[in-house]
Amino acid sequence: MPGELYHLIAFLFSMTVVLWSTPVVRTIGLKSGYIDKPNDRKIHERPMVRLGGVSIFVGTLTAILLVWWLGGFKGLYQPKEWEILGVILGGIAFFLIGLADDLYHLTPGSRLVMQTVFAAAAWGMGVRIDFLTVPFDGLVHTSWLSLPITVIWLVGMANAINWIDGVDGLAAGVSGIAAVVMLIVTLFMKQPAAALIAAALAGGSLGFLRYNFNPAQIFMGDGGAYFMGFTLAAVGVIGLVKTTAVTAVLLPYLILAVPILDMSAVIFSRLSKGRSPFKADKSHLHHRLLEAGLSQRLSVVFIYALTLWVGSLALGFSNIPSGWGYAIGATMLLSYVGWQVWRNSRRINED
Repeated sequence: MPGELYHLIAFLFSMTVVLWSTPVVRTIGLKSGYIDKPNDRKIHERPMVRLGGVSIFVGTLTAILLVWWLGGFKGLYQPKEWEILGVILGGIAFFLIGLADDLYHLTPGSRLVMQTVFAAAAWGMGVRIDFLTVPFDGLVHTSWLSLPITVIWLVGMANAINWIDGVDGLAAGVSGIAAVVMLIVTLFMKQPAAALIAAALAGGSLGFLRYNFNPAQIFMGDGGAYFMGFTLAAVGVIGLVKTTAVTAVLLPYLILAVPILDMSAVIFSRLSKGRSPFKADKSHLHHRLLEAGLSQRLSVVFIYALTLWVGSLALGFSNIPSGWGYAIGATMLLSYVGWQVWRNSRRINED
């Protein structure tokens, strides 16, 4: 079977499972009472089931297992096989942490401790950042700093995706776009095993948009956000950071620049005001767009366009054929959506 066919199977099977299972999960959530109630910080106006991450997790995992059974991961040498297992088992652990929080409301401290432990375990299985790109100095080996840097990256991205999950369809769409870009880049970098996981995650997150885009019928909850954030970060490590090319090491940070910058800006804003960086507020980019008077849909589409734009830059820097052509197209799309944002916010302010 052609290698690319495995990636198509992973994408389509994951999407199909999510499309089929999400209504089932929603029905179970409504009957069991696991719902997210509106409050002054949240945007939704009616109780919503927040267990949609179960569908994304099941769809992605079963797609990976199916492709594994079909032979899509065949021929991996042992260290690479351990890396793949580290991504899969780490994703399961992060999903369970988030699901436990969705069901039982864990404390932030307990979540962080568990995330740190499992991220360190993934590092022990080979999901580790061994190189960093330093301006004007090229690649630098991280040496003993590999463990803390990797843990910060994995835990940070899991929480960054969770933090942007504040508007219908935002986290799922951003993750789906990032996963598709990561799929393309890892395939081009001849990392087919990492690309298979990216394909399965892309299918699951984009399939979930059928029920999560505004007006949402279900939320993914912490389980889905932690799972997608960890998996994206881990695939970036084993599929791109493992290479010794200066540009390749930078690609995961570029592909995931939107949630990274949003999280960084929010932390800086809270600290500058003397608040805890973990105390939720309305300082995220999507909150600011909504406060400017934009609709949820336009706000989300603008952030989608931003995510696609930085992803297209990653395609260009990776020297994929026509990569810079895609970047030009994405720039034009972002310019158009940005103009729509400016026009709508100006009209609202004038009214």
